[in-house]
Amino acid sequence: MGYDVTRFQGEVDEDLLCPICSGVLEEPVQAPHCEHAFCNACITQWFAQQQSCPVDRTVVTLAHLRPVPRIMRNMLSKLQISCDNAGFGCTATLRLDQLQSHLKDCEHNPKRPVTCEEGCGLEMPKDEMPNHNCIKHLRSVVQQQQTKIADLEKSAAEHKHQLAEQKRDIQLLKAYMRAIRSTNPNLQNLEESIEYNEILEWVNSLQPARVTRWGGMISTPDAVLQAVIKRSLIDSGCPLSIVNDLIENAHERNWPQGLATLETRQMNRRYYENYVAKRIPDAQPYLDLFTVVYIRTVFLSIICHSTS
Repeated sequence: MGYDVTRFQGEVDEDLLCPICSGVLEEPVQAPHCEHAFCNACITQWFAQQQSCPVDRTVVTLAHLRPVPRIMRNMLSKLQISCDNAGFGCTATLRLDQLQSHLKDCEHNPKRPVTCEEGCGLEMPKDEMPNHNCIKHLRSVVQQQQTKIADLEKSAAEHKHQLAEQKRDIQLLKAYMRAIRSTNPNLQNLEESIEYNEILEWVNSLQPARVTRWGGMISTPDAVLQAVIKRSLIDSGCPLSIVNDLIENAHERNWPQGLATLETRQMNRRYYENYVAKRIPDAQPYLDLFTVVYIRTVFLSIICHSTS
């Protein structure tokens, strides 16, 4: 809709008035043939009812509209208009093309954001400040937070319930698989054969290693060293099904016969011919990791060897 004519200083040329709203053209467009100009909002609303020029009734559609000539835009931009906030105390009169930038900073704008200085710090439109109550606002904030907490607790409870259902489904699936294995030994043998082949394929992919100083082995790796071992195993392509078992076998108490104690490592070197050592790549300069394969039982163990 156009600007109220009474806001302008002096008389406004009638060619700058919208034939629909009789106000000064706002965002003007014109019909291409008859060249009648209208406010963009006015003509859009008009076309919702009929597809014709409001002045001479020639056929026109929204797609036909074009911007008005530059000379008309220049004439509009030079008009002197009073501020929208004149009713709230603003006395400014400025060019029409400067109106929007002025309204953004006009201190008399009732919708200008201001901050409450009474304690709550809420930002709100200026005209809402007289009716603002800090206590009421803070209570509203608390209620909103309580609602959010209740929603989070509800969501957590639902998530917990879903996890319980998933856990139960997994247990049922495991029981089902056990039942299938018990009634079909060939299937169990096949699964064990596949896992066995995966392990051998991984071991064979590692480079052979030779342990020359068995006394330097670390018998009880701590949590940090266990994390290093686990990362190295995964990076080397170790089957995930045996990673945790190998971490457990990194402890001396689970090393195979002939390696389990310092005494046997020093005195019973004849046992070593039963093992093949493969090096596991690792980025730690002070540590060597070996996969020790016990040939007769296909036992896998991780041996941590300090090189420092």
